[in-house]
Amino acid sequence: MDWDDLRVFLAVARSESLSAAGKILKCDAATVGRRIARLEDAVSAQLFARSAQGYALTDAGARLVPHAEQAEQAMSAAAEDLGGAAGRITGQLRIGAPDGCANYLLPQVCAAICDAHPGLEIQIVALPRVFNLSRREADMAIAVSPPAAGRLTVQKLTDYHLHLAGHADYLARHPPVATRADLAGHRMIGYIPDMIFDKELDYMAETGAGGVTLASNSVSVQMQMIRAGAGLGIVHDFAIPACPGVVRVLPDQIVLTRSFWLIRHADDRRSDRLNRLAEALAAGLRREVARLESLA
Repeated sequence: MDWDDLRVFLAVARSESLSAAGKILKCDAATVGRRIARLEDAVSAQLFARSAQGYALTDAGARLVPHAEQAEQAMSAAAEDLGGAAGRITGQLRIGAPDGCANYLLPQVCAAICDAHPGLEIQIVALPRVFNLSRREADMAIAVSPPAAGRLTVQKLTDYHLHLAGHADYLARHPPVATRADLAGHRMIGYIPDMIFDKELDYMAETGAGGVTLASNSVSVQMQMIRAGAGLGIVHDFAIPACPGVVRVLPDQIVLTRSFWLIRHADDRRSDRLNRLAEALAAGLRREVARLESLA
């Protein structure tokens, strides 16, 4: 069984498309199709069910995936060792994260990691949703709650805090807020209710402020609304230093605590390279959250 064919097989399994796999592998879809056919001949089994919707793994294909991933990890480890990269983090790595973390924490954390490891390339995918690590949408992901299922390893990174906040200009133009009851006279900013992908993001239920008037599925857009003086909303303490003029409201009455979790594919525990990145990422995020929260 040819390792290069297994590499093509994994790309198709993760993308469920010949053309998408071709983009990953930098070759055309026809070549990918021929390689899959060759591998199926070699193992005497159909690995994919073809349909108009794409390529779905058959039972035989699903059984082959963990073996192919073990081969992938072994080849990666061999390349690091023989290339003299042992002890260093090199190559390309992709991190998925909710957009608040991706916008206000990961840029400086990842810059510091790259400074310490020349030859490392980091891609930050900022999306307000859960990442599918089984399809290798990312090498690792940061989430606001631990997953309940899947072949995954989960590590708690750090707690962080959120407060109700508004821009000083908005607060100067509107009635003062001394108690939670005063919030009824203010415009609230928050998530689009039916697009809250994790219960940990349902902040308004804890404030008692009722519904939102201005909403977005992006926490960064919400922060820009608040910064523009459009109303009040829940913000990450670590984001406040990046937004001059935004101040906490009812800081002693409304304070939320959440956590970031690092999620990895279970098989990646065998990768020293990814283990070292996870350690550097965890340490960097803990330091950065503590630093920025002290400035908020």
